[in-house]
Amino acid sequence: MIFQSVNKILETSIRKNWDRPALSNYQGATLKYSDVARRIAKLQIAFEQCGLQKGDKVAICSRNQANWGVSFLAAMTYGAVPVPILHEFKPGNIHYLVNHSEAKVLFVDEVIWEGLSADEMPDLHVVVQINTFKFLYARNDELWQIREHLNESFGHKYPNHFGPEDLNYYEDSADELALINYTSGTSGFSKGVMIPYRALYSNIELARVAEPQMTCEAEVVSMLPSAHMYGMMFEFLFEMTLGAHVHFLSRVPSPKIIMKAFSEIHPNIIIAVPLIIEKIYKSKLKPIIDKNKLFFKIPILDRMIQKKFRDELVHTFGGSFEEVILGGAAFNPEVEAFFKKIGFPYTVGYGMTECAPIIGYAHWDKIKLGSCGQIVPNMEIRIDSSDPERVPGEVQVKGANVFLGYYKNEEATRQSFTEDGWFRTGDMGVLDKDGFLFLRGRSKCMILGPSGQNIYPEELEAVINNVNYVVDSLVIEDAGGLTALVYPDYHQGELDGMNRSALEARINGTLPEINKEIPNYAQIKKIEFLPEDFERTPKRSIKRYLYQRN
Repeated sequence: MIFQSVNKILETSIRKNWDRPALSNYQGATLKYSDVARRIAKLQIAFEQCGLQKGDKVAICSRNQANWGVSFLAAMTYGAVPVPILHEFKPGNIHYLVNHSEAKVLFVDEVIWEGLSADEMPDLHVVVQINTFKFLYARNDELWQIREHLNESFGHKYPNHFGPEDLNYYEDSADELALINYTSGTSGFSKGVMIPYRALYSNIELARVAEPQMTCEAEVVSMLPSAHMYGMMFEFLFEMTLGAHVHFLSRVPSPKIIMKAFSEIHPNIIIAVPLIIEKIYKSKLKPIIDKNKLFFKIPILDRMIQKKFRDELVHTFGGSFEEVILGGAAFNPEVEAFFKKIGFPYTVGYGMTECAPIIGYAHWDKIKLGSCGQIVPNMEIRIDSSDPERVPGEVQVKGANVFLGYYKNEEATRQSFTEDGWFRTGDMGVLDKDGFLFLRGRSKCMILGPSGQNIYPEELEAVINNVNYVVDSLVIEDAGGLTALVYPDYHQGELDGMNRSALEARINGTLPEINKEIPNYAQIKKIEFLPEDFERTPKRSIKRYLYQRN
């Protein structure tokens, strides 16, 4: 890989697309690339006057919005290190991450700031309200004055005109630290993943080759958390290098809001987590399929119905996209098989924060059912198994996308790499003869069966989640057996005339059918019901560690 400076690519893109739309808040204001550049320039004057050095950390904690993007780009193109923090974190977590990262500046939503205390974050020089860029806190009077006179300082620096020719962003190098992204994993406390510029560049280059339809004319809906690597890279940063137009869903992205945005914006690519697709399938499509099973057995009618489903789904997603790329969690096998059957243009990728994020990908018309693609360019893959095609082993990777290590955590870094330098993903999988990766589950989640068999709870949960009225499930080891924790759709049950007890009895009654579909050594002994949804990460994965039993 011949590396190019990411910041210089951004500089070129902003110059070329000066008068084009860049960042919008959905149903709100739009910033052109020239507006983004002007805001970056003002922030960088403030950074310099506040004494921010190259390599200093800048934390960003807010919901998705245009100024999130401005703040991120301002820090990175200055040579500082952005530290995105998920705004769903509790105040104690935010205090900890700001302190752990040694951030000097914090951009924050005013609502989030209400729960925070500057006294708990003693290293901060300033706290900036992200919607207005006004200071909410400054360490001393001199710093307050910087914000008061910022427009004046901008006028002094650019007395005649601020134009494309004034851009001169920090030139980064391949192994230099670009950002610190704190994981929101399912297995415990956040770790600060140190992402180098080479990983950003490699991911950008992959996206350019994989999605040639993406140009400066492209429209994108950003609905995943921007503070998470998947959304940040493929719904924001990649687009900024092209001159594309990003629309941030600045409210909670419910399926209703998402579909409305798709119908209005007609995005050219859709980046999503499987949960969104699965909800559409279970609420809209499965009831129709269940009522018309007979028609699906008549070949000509079956093909006509499949085409109608496909056309309706393509229209629902805006009608202009090349493919829907799913990642961040396993895709329900029943739902995936249906989408494959009707020829819907979806693909399932594989990635981790530690690889910024992409590891596996294949275009929708090449992907194999149940797989999450092939290893991407600039990366290598191996399965730690005696028979990688048949016996699951840990997926291990190396290459340009791999992170530098965990910030201030040498022990965790050491444990994450093999002695010969491969990154240990913690995922179990097999690799077929064509190089397609099939995941079996997380090694940390794996349960050892009664005779030493490897049980992957994710595979059992996929069966349980196909049961009517099951929203989600979690299989845990419990007193030597397996228990399924289930969160039912109590609301739908009420609409269908069932109280809680009746609904739970109905789901309990499906246990024999569930056990018919899974191996004898992985039989579910009982089902327990949760009155509320599982605790989840912002990526909507269940926080498994909260539900384990000794």
